[in-house]
Amino acid sequence: MSDTMKAVRLHTFGGPEVLVYEDAPKPELQPGDVLVRVRAVGLNPPDWYLRDGYRMLPPEWRPQVSFPLIPGTDVSGVVAAVAGDVGTVSVGDEVYAMVRFPAGLAGGSRAYAEYVGVPASEVARKPAGIDHPHAAAAPMSLLTAWQFLIALGHDEPNPLQPNQHRPVPLEGRTVLVNGAAGGAGHLALQLARWQGARVIAVASGRHEALLRDLGADEVIDYTTTRPEDVVRGVDLVIDAVGGPATGRFLKTLKRGGALFPIFPLGFDAADEAKELGVTVSATQVRSNGAQLAEIGRLLDDGTIRVVIDSRFPLAEARKAHERAAEGHVQGKIVLTVD
Repeated sequence: MSDTMKAVRLHTFGGPEVLVYEDAPKPELQPGDVLVRVRAVGLNPPDWYLRDGYRMLPPEWRPQVSFPLIPGTDVSGVVAAVAGDVGTVSVGDEVYAMVRFPAGLAGGSRAYAEYVGVPASEVARKPAGIDHPHAAAAPMSLLTAWQFLIALGHDEPNPLQPNQHRPVPLEGRTVLVNGAAGGAGHLALQLARWQGARVIAVASGRHEALLRDLGADEVIDYTTTRPEDVVRGVDLVIDAVGGPATGRFLKTLKRGGALFPIFPLGFDAADEAKELGVTVSATQVRSNGAQLAEIGRLLDDGTIRVVIDSRFPLAEARKAHERAAEGHVQGKIVLTVD
């Protein structure tokens, strides 16, 4: 077997043009790991944050990287080898995973490749009812929605706030999802509905048919209506866009409600939130094979659907990043690996 593989690597930071499809060393099997022959890769915002040198983070938060590096975290594929201390999966098993996140923020996840080594604890059997591209599209976005809404799944300190994030009850509550057509948003919408919530989806109007099909009770087209001007008294806002503007949703919440910004950096309305009696909370998504196994049953039986915006061959990762930069992505972008 060859000791090289095809991969997409970075030799410098920059735009999509710095993604280079080339030969790279095949990963060596480490204790506790499984070697996965990758069939599909799901794209996520940390992929372009890394490619860009994490310029959106404060300088002291930017991880130190060593070039060349292989970006990417989300994979679906077939187990090619297992370390001697791994007994949970076998060669030939179809699996999916979010690889070493957030530990791999500096490029240690290495998913844009024909092969990737994955800690066995981060791997789960691929849901039989979906194909590799849909499975690869799921892990980071679905684990994000799950850990925000259903179960945190770990007791690691939260780097974003002093207190641990805590999901809130959803059954019978009204939930607003901003960015509801995007990767984490369209899955948060479905999880909230699965838990018995009434869901208001905020997105561009061109996504309305999809969002209603996914279970949205109401759709607000942000291009014509500002949701903070028309919505009042909701129990929870999931802001899948986040950033400095997330504070605008405080006025939509009832006292005792909660605002969960998936990208919390830049939020500076803590005093207003306290005055309104609103909890603002976020968390850092973390790899978790056990949760992917649990979630996999929902993907398998169609309770939760992953929507794919577009697919590109691994060799065209640059075009996939260009598609992401255009915005208005419906669901997820996927790379396929022959």
